[in-house]
Amino acid sequence: MTPCEAIVMGCSAGGLVALERVLAGLDPALRQPIVVCCHTGSPDVSLLVELLHRHSRLPVTEARERERLQPGTVHVAPSGYHLLIEASHRFAISVDPKVAYARPSIDVLFETAAAVWHERLVAVLMTGANSDGALGLKAIRDAGGYAIVQDPATAEVDVMPRAGLDIAGADACVALDAIADALNRLCLS
Repeated sequence: MTPCEAIVMGCSAGGLVALERVLAGLDPALRQPIVVCCHTGSPDVSLLVELLHRHSRLPVTEARERERLQPGTVHVAPSGYHLLIEASHRFAISVDPKVAYARPSIDVLFETAAAVWHERLVAVLMTGANSDGALGLKAIRDAGGYAIVQDPATAEVDVMPRAGLDIAGADACVALDAIADALNRLCLS
């Protein structure tokens, strides 16, 4: 695999627990920016950021408009806005219509990240109750990026990972507890 320059993750129902477990297992030596889109249904993502920070050995922050992605930092999509990655490695936010009933949309994040990093991108699609993320995962794979999908049997809600596998396939389909190890192996070389 081409060296990994960025990681994107998407989830919804059951996502808090999944993210806590994955972030807890990530090596603090990771230097890639990590961008997370999780459907929370909350008007404020600050509680999610706080909860994830308790489990992560990497700093966790809410992504902000025009902010540059920071190495070794977990950036969380703000509630109520699509989060896009620009070619300048800065964030853009949008109030465009919902995609797959969601804003922020995992598809929007994944598609814009694929356009920036191509084969140097690793994506993770986990537990969730709709198909958001599947088309974005396909865009990442089409651009040469690497796709990890949570084994649906280990997902709290298996609709999202199943949709990802059906539409995009995966380079690796692994149990929740194996995702962090897979990321560490791929991105620390």
